[in-house]
Amino acid sequence: MQETTVYKPVNHIRIVTAASLFDGHDASINVMRRILQSSGAEVIHLGHDRSVQEVVQCAIQEDVQAIAITSYQGGHMEYFKYMCDLLKEAGCGHIKIFGGGGGVILPHEIEELHQYGIARIYSPDDGRQMGLQGMINDLLRKSDFEVGSLTEIKPEELHNGNYRTLASLITLAENHPEKVKELTGELNKNCTGISVPVLGITGTGGAGKSSLVDELVRRFLQANPGKRMAILSVDPTRRKSGGALLGDRIRMNAINSPDVFMRSMATRQANLALSKYISDAVCIVKNAGFDLIILESSGIGQSDTEIVDYADLSLYVMTPEYGAASQLEKIDMLDFADVIAINKSDKRGAADALRDVKKQYARNHKLWEAGSDELPVFGTMASQFNDTGVNQLFNHLIGLINQKSGKEFQLYSIGAEDEQSRSLIIPPARVRYLSEISETIRAYNALSEEMADKAQELQSLQQASTLLINEGTVLSESLTSKIAQLRKSLGEQNIGILENWEEKKNNYSRAEYKYTVRGKEICIETHTVSLSHSKIPKISMPRYKGWGDILKWNLRENVPGEFPYAAGVYPFKRENEDPTRMFAGEGGPERTNKRFHYVSAGMPARRLSTAFDSVTLYGADPDVRPDIYGKIGNAGVSIACLDDAKKLYSGFNLVDAATSVSMTINGPAPALVGFFMNAAIDQQCELYIRSHGLEAEAETKIAALYKQRGTQRPAYQGNLPEGNDGLGLMLLGVTGDQVLPAEVYKKIKADTISKVRGTVQADILKEDQAQNTCIFSTDFSLKVMGDVQEYFIRNNVRNFYSVSISGYHIAEAGANPITQLALTLANGFTYVEYYLSRGMKIDDFAPNFSFFFSNGIDPEYAVMGRVARLIWAKAMKVKYGANERSQMLKYHIQTSGRSLHAQEIAFNDIRTTLQALYAIYDNCNSLHTNAYDEAITTPTEESVRRAMAIQLIINHELGLAKNQNPLQGSFIIEELTDLVEEAVLLEFDRLTERGGVLGAMETMYQRSRIQEESLYYEKLKHDGSLPIMGVNTFLSSEGSPTVVPSEVIRSTKEEKDYQVQMLGQLQKTWRPEAEAALKNLHHTAAANGNVFESLMEAVKFCSLGQITRELFRVGGQYRRNM
Repeated sequence: MQETTVYKPVNHIRIVTAASLFDGHDASINVMRRILQSSGAEVIHLGHDRSVQEVVQCAIQEDVQAIAITSYQGGHMEYFKYMCDLLKEAGCGHIKIFGGGGGVILPHEIEELHQYGIARIYSPDDGRQMGLQGMINDLLRKSDFEVGSLTEIKPEELHNGNYRTLASLITLAENHPEKVKELTGELNKNCTGISVPVLGITGTGGAGKSSLVDELVRRFLQANPGKRMAILSVDPTRRKSGGALLGDRIRMNAINSPDVFMRSMATRQANLALSKYISDAVCIVKNAGFDLIILESSGIGQSDTEIVDYADLSLYVMTPEYGAASQLEKIDMLDFADVIAINKSDKRGAADALRDVKKQYARNHKLWEAGSDELPVFGTMASQFNDTGVNQLFNHLIGLINQKSGKEFQLYSIGAEDEQSRSLIIPPARVRYLSEISETIRAYNALSEEMADKAQELQSLQQASTLLINEGTVLSESLTSKIAQLRKSLGEQNIGILENWEEKKNNYSRAEYKYTVRGKEICIETHTVSLSHSKIPKISMPRYKGWGDILKWNLRENVPGEFPYAAGVYPFKRENEDPTRMFAGEGGPERTNKRFHYVSAGMPARRLSTAFDSVTLYGADPDVRPDIYGKIGNAGVSIACLDDAKKLYSGFNLVDAATSVSMTINGPAPALVGFFMNAAIDQQCELYIRSHGLEAEAETKIAALYKQRGTQRPAYQGNLPEGNDGLGLMLLGVTGDQVLPAEVYKKIKADTISKVRGTVQADILKEDQAQNTCIFSTDFSLKVMGDVQEYFIRNNVRNFYSVSISGYHIAEAGANPITQLALTLANGFTYVEYYLSRGMKIDDFAPNFSFFFSNGIDPEYAVMGRVARLIWAKAMKVKYGANERSQMLKYHIQTSGRSLHAQEIAFNDIRTTLQALYAIYDNCNSLHTNAYDEAITTPTEESVRRAMAIQLIINHELGLAKNQNPLQGSFIIEELTDLVEEAVLLEFDRLTERGGVLGAMETMYQRSRIQEESLYYEKLKHDGSLPIMGVNTFLSSEGSPTVVPSEVIRSTKEEKDYQVQMLGQLQKTWRPEAEAALKNLHHTAAANGNVFESLMEAVKFCSLGQITRELFRVGGQYRRNM
């Protein structure tokens, strides 16, 4: 029985919510925390990719009753148990742990976790039986107890800086002020003799206070090592429910330090910026011996000045968007604030705002003689790492604090090259780029209609003329004039289309069709023969007779391989090569290498699609720490260094035209591309060594090097799988430039990187919008993406795509097909505009773009690829003037993971088959079919073979699939094409209204859309109005429970231990080289040089984690959003 009535707590319940990983789980925990808030709980939300230590530290400091975590497959056992252990070690075993993770947390694992001390792991079947509110009610009931006891509090522990005692005392002061009146009174007396400065920070809602506080904290800790800081942050209580979102922690990265204590408080009253218990809280933290206290209020209106009463120094944070200058006269804080920050000063009107606020401040404080630069008003960009404005603000604040309190805090100083000013991704003059594209495409479509009407009229007049001439009638001047006028207005190109139509049709009716690709002539048979000896055309041509229909079809559809590429970007599919991708990712590199050889055996082309474990996805190193150790090699392969990449792709010649690699990774993508490129280069070095008989000489050099360093050389673990000839393993532990002459290596490198084929995802925009495996600040990530593309242009890397612009993860997070397509194409055009603004030429970089879509079974998915090709081609040709190669949108498609259900998993193959049919009929460039058991486990060999068989059967056995343009000519396909295209263009216009893609991201427009659509789908699934067989209807006699997998794929202890041990050896072997490489990488990034060029060298000696940590220091860490 599902509960719908909301449980009303007796006590003030405080809960920490977080996701240990990413993807749909960040969306799902957002849904759960919203319901918790609306049920009356105070929620401290941490977002995704949170370590156990971060969650536990937060839970202790916030003195919560419960932690609610979502944890995806891989490492969940270690994650939950480690959390339980750390809480008990800290004397906080009373904090209850709740979790979920879908069908991948198996029933026996749930039971084991319950026995270990986890309060409740909710399974999909629990969700079906209890409902969302029912699960929340269960959690709240179990968490509805008092925390903190006066008898447990020892004042001396408070003075010694015990965070648990400090947190408990603040809780008691909030919940039972009368019980601790005596103790707080004593502490208040002490406060008069304690000189701890309090910096009060207030400002308007959404001004970026939390981000600014994070930047100030980072600078303080860096400039004043050993000093301790407390942060008290207040957020409003919701009047209706009594719940609250205490959301400041999610934006902060610097607080994860033993020198920082942070406590989030709810106002627990309406229309207040601060809690009425804040005075006690400030006094309590003063008694705990901190060096500096920051007090941050909730977002306020124009007249709130409460913060001044509790702070020694006040900072008012605002944005340039306050309206007319006269509004400044109504802001009381301009009278009382010691310092003012105009944050988000990259926004339009920021310079005017800075000028006007300075004038108003001078008027309010009667500083008539003060120069503009002397006024304490600063333009800041907290989102910009090492922003010049924030640096100036921090140092001014520290100077005032020292002056008022007698402290000697140090100022923040960094090298001039490390300081960053405003970086423009999209120039202000180009902010309408998406609407310009919409206008271009609508104009092209309207023109094609107009030209079709004229062509039809011309045909009618010419036919009439022929009849009149045959009857001996002299044609009137007006008729001949009209015919000439129509021919002129149609233009030579359109007239040529009409005149050459019959010849064009004949080309496809002949036995062979010849065309040229990059100077190479390709000859293709145009028909296949069925068992009934029927000749089945590969390309079916329309039977139109009317010139209007013929011209419109050529302008709006055309044959595959010709603009606007509605039916495909190549004239014919490649002979003897399916679009099948071989997908693998599990355990160490050896196990995934074995799977690659297994699934590609006997295939004419090897398209290796790699999934990485979450340790790699977040740019970290394998480690023995339980919440990292458990994830090594689970739900993806562990790749920590160049040697791992060599083993992963060993036995596959990476310059072979029939081999391509795709890597599903985003945040650390540039480093992984560096691993891949160097692995390919060293393969060719190995072939050079073998062909020149240099094996013994090379081996001697390598052995001498490792003997000198006193370390163990890495080795491939286990026997080579069938089909692996060992290519790529000779130079394990070294690189080609260490054993070959420099000139030889240089030539091999240049030749190799120009030939390798494949793609890396690297799409940071969709990461911020949907999947969340961002690790660096968005601006820095975009800068490095541009660096990769510039490097590719300079080094003639033509066949490796620098970005795979992904809609798959937007769809997996919950977007419907139109939103997936619109947001993905908009992201693609944003990269176009950014790269153009960096001075790159459209035809140098556009061919290095590829796209990646998810395929569901909604009707719009039937035209997903063709609409994408049409919009891209028309924009590229007409708007950007790009050449044919740039006009061709190449896309990979994967069947929907969202339609894989943990119940009746055998039915998943049916859905996958239908989705594959959509994709193949729509002429996708490559296709990955999901395994039916992916909803509950890493795919087994058996399920992977079945998944691949789906598309192989369609391509080789389904008769209609022998035709390569089966969708053309269908009325419903034409109607869906027009409908979806216009819906996408409307979304472009909506994005333009919000400042383009980046402007919309700031207000989280894309995330909101995705979550709304996700909830809409879940609601329809839940109430049965969207029937899903085996899930909410057509259930088995047992009720179609969640299936327990017969085989569970997890990494082994041996694989994990070797990855950790091997990494230690790598770092020991190359310590001096790594230090030099990281220093060079830092310098290059700080000086705005090409980061990828430095990465290509750094990956030879450094681990992924070392590279990530160094780039954090210069590019900044990603700041999570709510």
